Amino acid sequence: MSSDKQRDYEVGYGKPPRHTRFKPGRSGNPRGRPSGSKNLTTLLSEALNEFVIVAENGRRRKITKRQAIVTQLVNRSATKILLDIIQELERGTQPASSETAFGPADEKVIEQLKARLRGVK
Repeated sequence: MSSDKQRDYEVGYGKPPRHTRFKPGRSGNPRGRPSGSKNLTTLLSEALNEFVIVAENGRRRKITKRQAIVTQLVNRSATKILLDIIQELERGTQPASSETAFGPADEKVIEQLKARLRGVK
């Protein structure tokens, strides 16, 4: 190791000894990810940007899968909202009012709770 003792350069953080450095033209990660391979985000984006043919109002159109998914989500959520409204109407229930009316039994329980919180029996 006589060459280590007679260095003409500094060795330290970010400056490895010359004999351990990568040789010119050689990668530090030779078996790394192959060039041209795609990650999940890229694959998903490409799949969503593919075109599909849909029939709207008796006509055929080409739209992206992304547009088709959004359209279906909107249509289904609107259907869900309409079904909820229809169910409420069929039950004959009125929307809950902001003011709640308490009966005599409820008023008695409330008064007992108030008295207990004040420490009076």
